[in-house]
Amino acid sequence: MITEVRIKLMEDHNENERLQAFCSVTFDNAFVVRDLKIIEGTKGSFVAMPSRKLTDRCMQCGCKNHLRARFCNQCGNKLDEDRAIRDADGRAKLHADIAHPINSACREVIQGAVIKAYQEEKERSKQPGYVSNYDDFEADYENTYSQVIGELNAANRGNGSEFRAHGAHGPRGRHANAPETSRADSGNGFGAGIL
Repeated sequence: MITEVRIKLMEDHNENERLQAFCSVTFDNAFVVRDLKIIEGTKGSFVAMPSRKLTDRCMQCGCKNHLRARFCNQCGNKLDEDRAIRDADGRAKLHADIAHPINSACREVIQGAVIKAYQEEKERSKQPGYVSNYDDFEADYENTYSQVIGELNAANRGNGSEFRAHGAHGPRGRHANAPETSRADSGNGFGAGIL
């Protein structure tokens, strides 16, 4: 059962852009699927499930490359441009859903709830002082994560194993309290050169 839908409207929506909004759907107050997209289609808005780009490996060096890449990102080898699997209509399959309904009844329930929430959010956005609640998820996640770590540590107290919470991220993925380092002084160990 869907218990919450959060919508993030695209601010710069114009006639050339089909992406209308991002959304997240919560099921039974227990499971969240994020990054669904609301897209303007020829027959009206529809919901696209979260997906990832498909990759394959270079025959020369083994490096992963997106299926649209013409040259290998690692060695520069020319890649076969027609290497993507094609569907029955001949279109290249370039993305794979991460999460999706497995029957049409479930898809209709999700799409109906999301499109309804999208219409309501568009109306809310016309009000003075409008703020999207979509971005609240990061704070919700951090609070839930810290709570789970605390519960795990309480259950394991006395047996010598303790979990620690993951620190908040600062600019460019650095942990907020981590010292600034350069690539030159980061050494050759794990994560060397990653900033």
